[in-house]
Amino acid sequence: MKNVAIFAKVHDPRCQDVADELVGWLRERGCNPLVEAHLARHLSKESGVERADIPGCADLVVVLGGDGTLISVARLMGDLEVPILAVNLGSLGFLTEIALDELYSSLELVLKGDYSVSERMMLRCRILRDGAEIGSHLVLNDVVINKGALARIIDLEAYVDDNYLTTFKADGLIISSPTGSTGYSLSANGPIVHPAVNCILVTPICPHTLTNRPVVVSRDSKVRVRLISKDEDVFLTLDGQVGVDLRSGDVLEVWRAENRTRLIMSKNRDFFEVLRMKLKWGER
Repeated sequence: MKNVAIFAKVHDPRCQDVADELVGWLRERGCNPLVEAHLARHLSKESGVERADIPGCADLVVVLGGDGTLISVARLMGDLEVPILAVNLGSLGFLTEIALDELYSSLELVLKGDYSVSERMMLRCRILRDGAEIGSHLVLNDVVINKGALARIIDLEAYVDDNYLTTFKADGLIISSPTGSTGYSLSANGPIVHPAVNCILVTPICPHTLTNRPVVVSRDSKVRVRLISKDEDVFLTLDGQVGVDLRSGDVLEVWRAENRTRLIMSKNRDFFEVLRMKLKWGER
């Protein structure tokens, strides 16, 4: 792993300081740091690499920040399945499970090839308008259909494969991966799913019918949702970071992507310990 890409939450001075130190540490060990261009400008370095050019040349990715930073990098690197070492410098961090004080000890092991990865299922979605595709996206966490601030409850006709599920009357709908189960879906009373359980979650947001509950379907299913409501502001949000306006009649299709995000795991904790720690289970 000679070429090591470095991404960070660039406006966080702490992330900048760690990134600057990491560059020198990697060079001392014969590695070639690929500092993302935006980060490089904050570090006053001339050797930045444009974001779009990194996937083709990185053997390893180090992400410094929180889950949001990691998710954006996962979408960028997803097609190539390059291993990602995610270091938590954020506030919560379900995905960035490597603590800052573990950074260099973990990297030493990774550079020696002594590491294990958690392969995270990703989702592919496409938007159809009048039968034509107007967008295709790769996501790690979730795809969310949400009403605008002043819109009324929206109607969403949902299918799993060719089987009619229901027409949700709700504030919106979340379609998430197992990794996304601890994100927005969890806030909408969706279940927590272990990342090794490959499936797709369909979680309504504040449904008008209180008996509408989250549904878990097979990883091989395709979820199709048609927006029925007219004259309402409705938006599609991808991983909470990319937004698309939807129109009445638009169709969203979501299915398991062929590629996965490969997260390097901490040797000091497992998924359940992360849950206990982040959700403060057992504390009074």
